[in-house]
Amino acid sequence: MKKQYAVFGLGSFGESAAITLQGLGCDVIAVDNHMERIEEISKYVSYAMKADIEDPEVIRSLGTRNLDGVIVAIADNMEASIMATLVSKDEGVPYVLAKAKNELHATVLRKIGADSVIFPEKEAGSQVAKSIVSSSFADWVALSPEYSVMEMVLPETWIGKSLEELNVRRNHGVNVIGLREGDDVDVTPDPRKPLKRDMILILIGANADLKKFAKYEKNE
Repeated sequence: MKKQYAVFGLGSFGESAAITLQGLGCDVIAVDNHMERIEEISKYVSYAMKADIEDPEVIRSLGTRNLDGVIVAIADNMEASIMATLVSKDEGVPYVLAKAKNELHATVLRKIGADSVIFPEKEAGSQVAKSIVSSSFADWVALSPEYSVMEMVLPETWIGKSLEELNVRRNHGVNVIGLREGDDVDVTPDPRKPLKRDMILILIGANADLKKFAKYEKNE
């Protein structure tokens, strides 16, 4: 079943996040109070609607409680940002990522339940969208439209096994180019050494294979 997300606010950050989520195979509801933005994005997402995000009933009417996540991308209007975040969490959305205008705004968003707060000047919408598709993703860096480098939590069933034993390239079509433990990164890991709990895999491969591997990890 496809993951479902809502993106509130379609500035450059929100638009980028919405289109990227849709491109990653998710169903996306895009909401903004500017009709021209809705018209521009409508052909790229599952559903786009013009609405006042400051109205709690608008947010509830979207079936918010059934969503996998919400991106609140309306930092310039702090009242709307806070209301959308608060209502989304009250409705039971498991993951709400909110864009903050400044540190004070970020503090308020965290206090009312935002699971993640970002400053878009530092993080691209497409990068954020890729990172929330799977809770297994630690980071995702696009090398080209087809290939990326991704960090991912070590699957539970891999603990104690070696890379040689797992033969990741043959079985999953991606290459392990490094391992991270805390702040230490090993870019020439011993293929015969048992893998430890809490290790982070650094993978490279085609986007389709990386997404397939992420689904494999979640089912382990």
